[in-house]
Amino acid sequence: MRVTSTLLLIVLLSFILVSCSSSNQVELNCDAFQENNHLTDEIALSAGDEFQVILCSNPTTGYEWSADAQIADTEVVRQMTHEFVMAEDLENPPPPGTPGVEIWTFNALEQGSTTITFDYSRPWEGGEKSTWTFELATTVE
Repeated sequence: MRVTSTLLLIVLLSFILVSCSSSNQVELNCDAFQENNHLTDEIALSAGDEFQVILCSNPTTGYEWSADAQIADTEVVRQMTHEFVMAEDLENPPPPGTPGVEIWTFNALEQGSTTITFDYSRPWEGGEKSTWTFELATTVE
């Protein structure tokens, strides 16, 4: 009886932890952009939520995502941070040219809908523009 109660409690706690886990993240790897250069997705949030967009990036190619995402309605969503994170494996360092990710953190401010657009380009004059794009339809409830 005691073992059954303990197992039931563990299962219940696991369910609660899984239901409380954050799905406030959108992540796309390089393979996704190799299949389609212009991707879209959507996310629904509550006012006050933070969320992240994580996109594959390889600055050794000369390409980079624009640091500031284009937010159609800045009353609904605000960009908080942006950073590049290299791929890491302490036991087996990745070879030069290995892609990392760029991470943007946003705050859902108030109810409404907006679109957040990301652009992957070679930023210098004459460089390729909008080689990859990502558009995130965002609804704050």
